[in-house]
Amino acid sequence: MNIKDKILEKLIKNKGKPISGERLANELSISRTAIWKHIRALREEGYVIDSSTNLGYSLMTLPDMLTPGGIKAGLKTSVIGKEIEYFKEIESTNVIACEIAGSVAEGTVVIAESQTGGRGRLGRKWISPEGGVWLSIILKPKIQPSYAPRITILAGVSVAKAIRSFGPEAMIKWPNDVLINGKKVCGILTEIEAEIDMIDHCVVGIGIDANVDTESFPEEFRDSSTSLKKELGHEINRVGFVQKLLEEFEVLYLKFQEGDFTAILEDWRSMSATIGEWVKITTQTRTIYGEAIGVDNEGALILETDEGKLEKIVAGNCEHLRRT
Repeated sequence: MNIKDKILEKLIKNKGKPISGERLANELSISRTAIWKHIRALREEGYVIDSSTNLGYSLMTLPDMLTPGGIKAGLKTSVIGKEIEYFKEIESTNVIACEIAGSVAEGTVVIAESQTGGRGRLGRKWISPEGGVWLSIILKPKIQPSYAPRITILAGVSVAKAIRSFGPEAMIKWPNDVLINGKKVCGILTEIEAEIDMIDHCVVGIGIDANVDTESFPEEFRDSSTSLKKELGHEINRVGFVQKLLEEFEVLYLKFQEGDFTAILEDWRSMSATIGEWVKITTQTRTIYGEAIGVDNEGALILETDEGKLEKIVAGNCEHLRRT
């Protein structure tokens, strides 16, 4: 974190009570003049900070921004989010995360207020306006590339749990979407860099329509999308949501690292919107219709066709259908 974010974190943790410029300067090993300059920069970003000659600085109001200082103040994790790279606007958090993955610590998060070139699976465009949660988590698990789908399952469970803690009954659509009332509220894009037998790093991109007006989306996305704001009838505290998401993600990732994937998979199955549905799966080579009857230990979808044949789908596009 830079000095400005460290000052913000200290002001937030002080919960509106004044903290002297001298104390901030001593704790951060900089001059009081430098403290004042960073306070002025925070005010320009929208943070309302009161100042008193005798008492010091007090944070009165926080803008709706996902800054590192705001997120880290109260974040209860030891790995995920320990370092946060923040951007007001960016092409894609996954692009930046992939570029820096080799030189940063595991658990580093890249987060942006908006994306100009957000990407979904199969190169699809992902609309990423201000008000959403657009972030990527850099992981360095010592696993074989064939186990990468487990990371997507883990991410889906963590998102669904975070959303449920705010009220909506989120469900997970195989392989990488989270739904509320059958409409997409989140997409997950997992990208890996690997040798033949070992992952070098893994980037998990998570895009959530939080305080987004889906009516502003292009028409082809409007009917199939929703947002937390729309479902709840009011805006959510995005900083609090990101903190909850990172905390849920870390709990599951540490379980995964310890080899306890069974419990994560059971959570996924219990929140699955796909199991029991009649689906159309499109892969690079074929199209398959069948009933989704389960997911195996590697995250592959198991279909039963009308002929009673079982099909194992490792990767593909899934469309829920109404059976006639």
